[in-house]
Parts: sequence; C-alpha cells; structure tokens
Amino acid sequence: MTTATGIGSLPGDDDRAYSEAVRTVLGELPDLPHLPELPGRGMTASMVGRALAVVSGLGADLQPAGWRLTDAPGVDHRRARSLLAQDLDQVEEQGHGLTGGFKVQVTGPWTLAATVEKPRGDKVVSDHGARRDLAQALAEGVREHVADVRRRLRDVDRVVVQVDEPALAAVVGGGVPTASGFGRHRRVDLPEASAHLEWVMEAISAAGGEPWVHSCAADTPWGLVAGSGAVGLSADLSLLGAADLDVFAEALESGRTAALGVVPSTEPTTPPTDAASVERVLRWLDMLGLDHESVSGSLVITPTCGLAGATSDWSRRAMSLSRDVALRL
Repeated sequence: MTTATGIGSLPGDDDRAYSEAVRTVLGELPDLPHLPELPGRGMTASMVGRALAVVSGLGADLQPAGWRLTDAPGVDHRRARSLLAQDLDQVEEQGHGLTGGFKVQVTGPWTLAATVEKPRGDKVVSDHGARRDLAQALAEGVREHVADVRRRLRDVDRVVVQVDEPALAAVVGGGVPTASGFGRHRRVDLPEASAHLEWVMEAISAAGGEPWVHSCAADTPWGLVAGSGAVGLSADLSLLGAADLDVFAEALESGRTAALGVVPSTEPTTPPTDAASVERVLRWLDMLGLDHESVSGSLVITPTCGLAGATSDWSRRAMSLSRDVALRL
C-alpha cells in the first residue's frame, strides 16, 4: 500500500502552535506521522539546531554568523536540547498507543559540515578532521535519538530516520562559500562523502531504525546516496533528472522506498488535484519501466519540501492531499 508522510517543517512560532502541529500530523498522516519541526520558533528550532541537539559529545553555541562548535554546550545549545525533549514529550503524550510507523528528521553530516563553524571560524567542511568528528558525533547521537523515540512510542514497530542533506550537492561540487564569501571550499571527494553518510546510515540501522536520505535540492548525487546504505530516497519529483532514473528504478526494484514530493510546499495559484498528481506519478513510473502494482508498496507521497513557508491552511491541505494521492495510488 502506498503511504503518505510529511518532510518535517511546518508553520508556527510558539508552543501552542507546536501542540496543534502534532495533532494535525497525527490526524492527517496516520500511516506514517512525523515529528514536526517549527523553525519559526527560532534558531534553536531550526534544522541545524535540531541536529546539534542530537549530536553526542560535542558542544555548540550561537554566534552572529550562526552555529559554531565549542568546548562545552552553550546556553543556546542547551535550549535546543531542551526544546527537542519538550517536543518529544508532546508526541509521546498525544501519540500514546500509536502503532505502525513514525518518522523523525535530522540534518545530515554534510549539510551540518557546510553550515556549522569550527571553534575558530570558517565552516567545518574546510577541515578533514573536524568534519570526521562531527559526522561520528552525529552518528552516535542519532543512535541514542532512535532509542529515545522507541522508548517513548513503545507500540511503534517502525522508526524512520530521514537524514536531510540539501547541501550535499554543493559539498561534492565545491560550491560551499568560504567565510569571506569570495571563494569556495574545495570539493569533498566522493569516497569520503559516502563514508560519512554510511556512518550515519549504519548507526540508524544498528539502533533498529530505517534510514532515509532526503533532499529537495537540484543536482543531488543520488547514486552516492543510494550506495551509502539508505533504505529510502526522498526527493522533489520535479528535480529528478534523466541521470537519476536508473538510481530510483534500482531502489524500487530492490524493495527500497522512494518518497516522492509531488504536492507543492506553498500554495500555488491553481492547486493540483489528487487525480492529476496520481497521473504524474504513474507517468514517472512508466519512464522508469516499472509496473505500478509491483512497486506501490515501496512508494511514499510527500510535499515537495518542508512546509514552514506555507500558511497553516495550506500546510494542512498539503498533508491531506498527499494522503489522498497515496490512497488513489
């Protein structure tokens, strides 16, 4: 059976909005609800702040230029951890008795390395040792995170961990800007890029989770992602090019998951119908040379990206439309 889920982020800027977001996700996406993210609450609730809240053994704090690694957790790092714990409390309370699957999201090692600064400035991606340490700390933290989710949602038998890597293409393509903004960091070689992803995928699997990788950025190297051990590939369908067809076809044929972003993340002038979105997915499968019935159980329908920039009404509509498309498929 084709299912539906969300990417992660939703609109809202306070605790009351978060409680409502959890209620909405549990109601609109019953087959695979996810842990909502409300970046409108500030940097401690952003995708990077959330990931640093998960990272084990490293400290961080907010600086004018953004997050920076430190010798010990600063006040903002502690707030990020506290906020994540509070959000999980909400899910535990409202999701009591939840069965089936549940999805959480974490920023991947390369997007973190391209975003977070070293203690003395410039991005972690500029230093081979620093980016290795950050990736390993993330892997260990994710392992603990999955265990915590399983403890809180005892009746859930499937925990999906979506690793968000929107900066992966820039990292391997040499497109991450330096601190001055006038240059670009050297590209990371593909074997190293793959190895760091593999550490995180292996940690998720070892904890009993199901590792996915998501990116709604153009030129994501999906072949590298598929080779890293990801069980699910999650992408904006409109950004998948001809070079990606074989990767997704092989993933579906091997029983892995393809999460397809087909519902706009902000309200368009003419919202798509579920029938039109279903037809779009079927045409794409035909391009892959795959029979819909044989792979329908491996398909997941999602919005094209996070919904933080949407209105509350459209975010709810996008989730219900994703569910309707999945049901029709």
